[in-house]
Amino acid sequence: MHHADKAEGDFHLNTLNTAVDSLGTAPACWVEVIDAQGSVPRGAGTWMLVFADKLLGTIGGGHLEFEAMARARALLALGGNAFEQRFALGPSLGQCCGGVVWLRFEPLAQGDMAGLRALGQRSAGRQRPALQVALFGAGHVGHALVELLARLPCRLHWIDSRDAVFAPQWLAPDSGVDCEHSAPVEAAVADLAAHAQVLIMSFSHAEDLEVVAACLQRQRERADLDFIGLIGSATKWAVFRKRLAQRGFSEQELDQVTCPIGLPGITGKEPEVIAVAVAAQLLQRRG
Repeated sequence: MHHADKAEGDFHLNTLNTAVDSLGTAPACWVEVIDAQGSVPRGAGTWMLVFADKLLGTIGGGHLEFEAMARARALLALGGNAFEQRFALGPSLGQCCGGVVWLRFEPLAQGDMAGLRALGQRSAGRQRPALQVALFGAGHVGHALVELLARLPCRLHWIDSRDAVFAPQWLAPDSGVDCEHSAPVEAAVADLAAHAQVLIMSFSHAEDLEVVAACLQRQRERADLDFIGLIGSATKWAVFRKRLAQRGFSEQELDQVTCPIGLPGITGKEPEVIAVAVAAQLLQRRG
C-alpha cells in the first residue's frame, strides 16, 4: 500500500481532460481524497469523477472506491449539497490497510466546466510535487526511459544536441515531457529547473563529460540540483573523474556524481531493463 504522503500528482492529467469532455453530456459527482492518515491506497489530491453510468479516475479501488461510488450516485439521484465523510480502512470496508481517508463529494451540473477545472486545480495543490527530471540523451536508453517516466508523476526535460531525434508521436501533448534541441548540449544546464534530477546519457563520451562539468559548475554556483547521474561503468567514471579534477573540481564536488546509475540488483543490458533500474532509483531516492 502507498502511504498518505505519496499522492501521485500527474497520473490524472489525461483523465481530467477526458472528464471535461464527459461533463458536457451528463452531470457527475467529484470525489476527492482530501486527507489521509496511515497506510491507504492513495494519498490526498487523488480523485475520481462518478457519472450515473461510468467512472473516470480512481481513488485506489477496493471497497472504499465501491462505497464512495454508491454514495456519489445517490447524491446524483437524490440531489443535495457537497459533503465530507471519514472512512476507516478496516474490516467494515473489507480492507486491512489500517489507515483513515477523508473524502469530499461535490456534485457538478452538466456543462459546469469551470467548476470541474477549479476542483482539478484544488486537488493539484494537495498532491505531492512531481519529480523534476532532466534527461540528456535521446538514444535507445533515453527513449526507453522517457516512455517509462512519461507514465509516472514526473516533469521531464529531455535534451539532445541532435535535432529530430525525439519521438513525439507517442508522447501525449500533456505528458509533462518538454523536448529541447540544444547545441552545445551543456548549454541547457544553466536553465534546468531547480531541484532537478539530472540523468546524463548522450550519444558520446565527450558530450557526457561536458554536461557533467556544467552540472558541477552549477552546483558550485547554486547548489540546487538534487541528483547528477551518469550512465556508464566504473571505468568510465574513473577516466571522467581524472579529467574533471584536472579542470579544478575537488574530490568533494566529484562525489556529487553517481556513476553507474540504476538501482543495484537490477541487471541487464537491454535499454528497457536499464530504464526500469534508473526509474526505480529515482523513485527510491524520492522516498
